[in-house]
Amino acid sequence: MDSLLAKEILLRYRPGTTDTSDPEFAEALDQAKRDPELGRWFAQNQAFQSTIRARFKQLPVPAGLKEDILAGYRAPASPVWWQQPAFQAFAAAAAILLFIGLTLFWSQPREGRSFAAFQSRVVRNAQRGYAMEITTTNLGEIRQYLASQGAQADYVLPAPLEKLPGDGGAVLRWRNKTVSMVCFDLGDHNDLYLFVANRADLPGAPSTSDPKFTKIGNLTAASWSAGNRTYVLAGPGDEQFVGQYLSP
Repeated sequence: MDSLLAKEILLRYRPGTTDTSDPEFAEALDQAKRDPELGRWFAQNQAFQSTIRARFKQLPVPAGLKEDILAGYRAPASPVWWQQPAFQAFAAAAAILLFIGLTLFWSQPREGRSFAAFQSRVVRNAQRGYAMEITTTNLGEIRQYLASQGAQADYVLPAPLEKLPGDGGAVLRWRNKTVSMVCFDLGDHNDLYLFVANRADLPGAPSTSDPKFTKIGNLTAASWSAGNRTYVLAGPGDEQFVGQYLSP
C-alpha cells in the first residue's frame, strides 16, 4: 500500500472503534509508521478529530431537553426555541465547528479517486462478498444484463476466462461512475472477480495490457488496460494462480 492510498483510508479512521480490527486500517496504520510525512499528517488529523470531539462535549445542553423531547412538551408561554440563549450558543459553536470541518475537508487532496484507491476498495469488498444482481453460469447472459443497465459490456475476456462458467454479475458505482463486475465460478466455493471500468475515470490506471499483480488482503489482483477500459481481476492464490487465467 502506498502513502496516497493509506492517507485516503486513514481519513475515515476513528480510534476506539472497530476500525482498529479492520485489516485495511491496520495496513494503512503500518504505512503511516513507515512514512514520516504521512505519520506527521496522521498525528495532526487525529489531534483535530480529538479537538472536535472535545468541543462538542463542551456544548451546553438546555436544562430538561431530554424530558421535553420524550414528552413532546411545548410550554405555551415560552419564547420561540431558536431565541433561547442556550440554543443560540449551541448554533454558534456548531457553525464554527462546521466551518473548521469544511475547511479541513476541502484542503484534503482528492487522491481517493485514484486507481489505487479504486482497486483496493473493490478487491477488499470482494473478500466480504458482493450481492449479485444476476445469477447465472452463462457469460453471455451476464454481458446482456450489464448492457441493459448501461454498464460496460464491451469488455474483452482472456481465453481462459471465456472457458470458465459464470457465477453472476452486478453493476457497481465508483465516484458516481458505473463499474461492471463479472464473477466466475472456480468450484469449491471459490470465485474470480473481474471489474471493468472506464479508464478515464481512474487517474493512475495501468497504461498497458501487461498485467500488474498486487496482493490485497487475502486475494491477488491483476490489473491492466486495453483501449478505453481498465480491468481488475481478483482471486484466491498467488500471482501464478491468477495469472494462468490471463494467458493467451
